[in-house]
Amino acid sequence: MKKNSDARWDDFDPESYFKHNYDELRYDDRFILRTVRDYFAKAVPPGRLRGVDVGTGSNLYPALALLPWCDQLTLVDHSARNIAWLEKEVKKYGPAWDVYWDELVRAAPWREVDSPRDRLAKISQIRQGNVFDLPRAQWEIGTMFFVACSLSTDHNEFKRAVHSFLNALRPGAPFAMAYMENSEGYEVNGHPYPAVPIGVDDVHLALTERDAYDIKIDRINSNHLRAGYTGMMVAVGRTGDPD
Repeated sequence: MKKNSDARWDDFDPESYFKHNYDELRYDDRFILRTVRDYFAKAVPPGRLRGVDVGTGSNLYPALALLPWCDQLTLVDHSARNIAWLEKEVKKYGPAWDVYWDELVRAAPWREVDSPRDRLAKISQIRQGNVFDLPRAQWEIGTMFFVACSLSTDHNEFKRAVHSFLNALRPGAPFAMAYMENSEGYEVNGHPYPAVPIGVDDVHLALTERDAYDIKIDRINSNHLRAGYTGMMVAVGRTGDPD
């Protein structure tokens, strides 16, 4: 069993990860993005909220999905190299993210954002931190993509990560989370990283154990990114009261 603390996270290569995963918008990420867009557009009223994206890495589309509501957006990552990548990219993100934004502006809230590049740079705060050490009840809307399933081979650490994220949001906060299904682990530029094999039932149980509600979980049948997984999952909902 490989714990989160066993992995060499500061060796994580964000540029290699970006080029392999996000340099082009694949159909599975398009499905996830549309699911999150449609849920947030329906569930989140106009307002100015404190938002968080946990485990941002070199994936900006969860943060872009939060832009219409946030006047403060915290991007949290554990890896020093990911933090350095974010500090550069968030100042003026590259053209690869335009196609992701094009999916979002099909819905009204995103069309009200005049310049997503300027807005992301203005409101973002980049913070190095561990998912297990998030402050409680700090944020009012949040995302966490491909983190809880991809930090350890320990099922208990998967659940701890989900619970820590939910507890970091205020009661009733809308959230979106994404997961790899039945992942056997992955490599980034030759370095191996751990993952835990989970399915829809595991995700649903982890969410309901912290009284999340309005839950909707979709599975995407995708195994074209790499070997060693059976699909992806996206979950949306609202947080319950922290215990």
